[in-house]
Amino acid sequence: MSQPVNDKTIDFVEIDQDITLRRMVLRSANPKGAVLFLHGFPETLYAWKDVARALADEYEVHAFDWPGYGLSSRPTVDRFSYAPRDYAQILDRYIGKAGIDTSKLTIYATDIGALPTLLLAVERPNLARMIIVGDFAPFNRPQHMFASLQSLKEGPAMAQVRANMNANRDEILQNPFTRGLPAEAHFEIAREFKDDMAEGWTQGAMTSVDAFSRYYSHFTREQDHFESQLARLKTPLKIVWGEKDLYINKEMGVEFAERVRAKLTLLPGIGHFPHLQNPMLTIEEIRGALR
Repeated sequence: MSQPVNDKTIDFVEIDQDITLRRMVLRSANPKGAVLFLHGFPETLYAWKDVARALADEYEVHAFDWPGYGLSSRPTVDRFSYAPRDYAQILDRYIGKAGIDTSKLTIYATDIGALPTLLLAVERPNLARMIIVGDFAPFNRPQHMFASLQSLKEGPAMAQVRANMNANRDEILQNPFTRGLPAEAHFEIAREFKDDMAEGWTQGAMTSVDAFSRYYSHFTREQDHFESQLARLKTPLKIVWGEKDLYINKEMGVEFAERVRAKLTLLPGIGHFPHLQNPMLTIEEIRGALR
């Protein structure tokens, strides 16, 4: 039976003096292993609620809000840069704090969560028994990215794009999930997920867009470093991509899969958020990887 997500499954864990993460943990009586979900922009851990509940009958399931998102900490940029490599350190520390056995761990990371995971895997080949990634930009290929994302990476337009995104909070919390999909493929996200993103949009002086912009300001450097280190990536990988992803074209996934010799699953009719558009597909991909 699936487990409810409630006050007993969501708590906070201190990573260091600057960062406390809000997390969700669903525990099985006899877990076959652990699954850790890592969200993207503009999401929070609530993006994984349905998928987590479905897997919690057999696995210990974890998810957390990245710094800058949801109800996790938002240190000032002199304390934390919000770069992918900093997020990789947060992931490493979370796994240690949570006491997860990495030999039995599967990580499913999408969007901004994927590159930090792979950067860490380069340094720690035994990070997980399996890493599943998708709908992200492993390499510096702006031609495969949505125009606003290209502008966030670098250059004079970066500040204006960030300001425009901050000014359009309500639109970002409503429309990106189905943008680029035909009307018949549109889907609704849960009200509590919408409310959680809205509540966590601004904490102190920083919005989730500000954190996202900081991440992207370091993105080209991190992509170039990752590409230079591909030969060191030894952790088993699976790549899952929405065929209709508007934000990161599937060609990015095709190249990545070829370069690392990993299996690529293209999900027909699915956009940038497979776990929200069709949770059952995500559940099936994870169960397949765990067999």
